[in-house]
Amino acid sequence: MNPARHSKTRVWGGMILIAVALIALPFVAGLAGAAWVRILDFALLYIMLALGLNIVVGFAGLLDLGYIAFYAVGAYVAALLASPQMVTVLESFVENYPALGANLVAWFGPEVAQNGIHLPVWIIVPLGAMVAALFGIVLGAPTLRLRGDYLAIVTLGFGEIIRIFLNNLSAPVNLTNGPQGINHIDPVKFGDVSLSQTQLLFGIEFTSVHLYYYLFLALALLVIFFCVRLQDSRIGRAWVAIREDEIAARAMGINTRNIKLLAFAMGASFGGVSGAMFAAFQGFVSPESFGLMESIVVLAMVVLGGMGHIPGVVLGGLLLAGFPEMLRHLVVPLQQQLFGAVLVDAEVIRSLLYGLAMVGVMLYRPAGLWPAPEHGHASVAENA
Repeated sequence: MNPARHSKTRVWGGMILIAVALIALPFVAGLAGAAWVRILDFALLYIMLALGLNIVVGFAGLLDLGYIAFYAVGAYVAALLASPQMVTVLESFVENYPALGANLVAWFGPEVAQNGIHLPVWIIVPLGAMVAALFGIVLGAPTLRLRGDYLAIVTLGFGEIIRIFLNNLSAPVNLTNGPQGINHIDPVKFGDVSLSQTQLLFGIEFTSVHLYYYLFLALALLVIFFCVRLQDSRIGRAWVAIREDEIAARAMGINTRNIKLLAFAMGASFGGVSGAMFAAFQGFVSPESFGLMESIVVLAMVVLGGMGHIPGVVLGGLLLAGFPEMLRHLVVPLQQQLFGAVLVDAEVIRSLLYGLAMVGVMLYRPAGLWPAPEHGHASVAENA
């Protein structure tokens, strides 16, 4: 057999096996309970988040500790546009600013004033991505001259500012409903088929968590496709050139300002998509879901897997998304069986193991568990 043809056959065979495994995975995980399929759903959301952050941190080398803010922006855009929350917003405008409130009610119409906005998710997701990208530009513009620790501190502050705003934008106009959050968010629908309800297909029963798994898997594969295309593009090479040596990149004619802003915007847009999906999946959002610890977890996924390497980031997302749930299901029963009581909470053990894992990675695998091939960086500057 022709070696080239044999290699191609092996590649296609491997891809088919992976596809079959991904399709069957939720049913295998479901044997241990529906909660494990839900864990897979969240793992896919975190993978999309980590891939978006990888553009900023891995490709462009811009340390961002406030990335979860874009996740929050996408979630709240979906919450406002696919729930009855707009009724409360208009009522608070009418109560506090009668003239403006009356104009807004007339502009939105009586249907929105009574029931809120209920746009389909396929309109909300692009809107969430665009609004998050705009926020990414807002963050990137004043930080273009910052590097390292200074950039990390500013982005950390940006993430906390967004969370505090979401927590306090309940007066005088109630946009976010404050710490109580927004509920009754519409689920994803395909025509009359709602992913929040169990569906029967080819005699197989697909529960809500199964249906969302396949949706999130499709979106995650689409994000991976975009990331691969970006990495191999002229823009991707320019990002890596900036990461390796910004001064040299500028000397070669790369517009570092625009390229950096593009990195922030592209990374933020993926965060906005993930946030919109999170809101539709949960049916509820609140500021407590978007704290600093979430940003640290997503950054840890990128660092642990391998900064700048897409398969490594996916691996890091899978490990750190499933790890806490494994601890919760294993550590607590194990302690009860051995000692008759829970001596150390699973959350404490998780934080301890996170720290140990990061120290171990920095000492023994500084490039991550699955780093990018070294030969890919040697000629980045000249190719850009």
